[in-house]
Amino acid sequence: MSEPVDDSRADERRRMVATQLAARDIVDPAVLAAMAAVPRHRFVPASLAAHAYDDGPLPIAEEQTISQPYVVAAMTQLARVGDGSRVLEIGTGSGYQCAVLAAMGAEVWSIEIHAGLSATAARTLHELGVGEDRVHLRVGDGWIGWPEAAPFVAIVVTAAPPTIPPALRQQLAAGGRLVIPIGSLYQELVVITRTGEDDFVEQTVFPVRFVPMTGAAQRH
Repeated sequence: MSEPVDDSRADERRRMVATQLAARDIVDPAVLAAMAAVPRHRFVPASLAAHAYDDGPLPIAEEQTISQPYVVAAMTQLARVGDGSRVLEIGTGSGYQCAVLAAMGAEVWSIEIHAGLSATAARTLHELGVGEDRVHLRVGDGWIGWPEAAPFVAIVVTAAPPTIPPALRQQLAAGGRLVIPIGSLYQELVVITRTGEDDFVEQTVFPVRFVPMTGAAQRH
């Protein structure tokens, strides 16, 4: 497991984990430990750092958001990743979800359509000691995934397309799980598990509100 190095505001993180996560339905000890370890305040704008551990999303650059801590933890728990898991993330954003996955021991390939966001996330991850052997970043369109690095045991999508991108289904390993918000005005978090070559099982989890996936997703 690779944990970002920043012990400041650890008490706030422990309170966040206890009151916002463990008090709800986040039960995976590794997820709770990762959420307690990753310094969320390093991934938000300086003007909002005081609110980093609040129970809600926060705006970042490019009209994007850093998701509510509970949603990050829930998606991570649903992905069922572990030490050495190959994970694809669509929507690097601030880099926070990527850091949580890396703290779980996963090796993460993360795609961001906004070059500025990707550069900022790379800088923050580097400053926290999350190495390039653990996290691989790319600027590009998440609709097509990262085929040359596939298959992945989990794919976590942090922006909502109107429909499920076919490429992401195909880049799942056998038994792999795709955790993705789907919809436009009304969105639901969905988990898709690959049970065979062309067989998938879909589970709807709960209503969510994410920024829309841009790029090719807008044509589908």
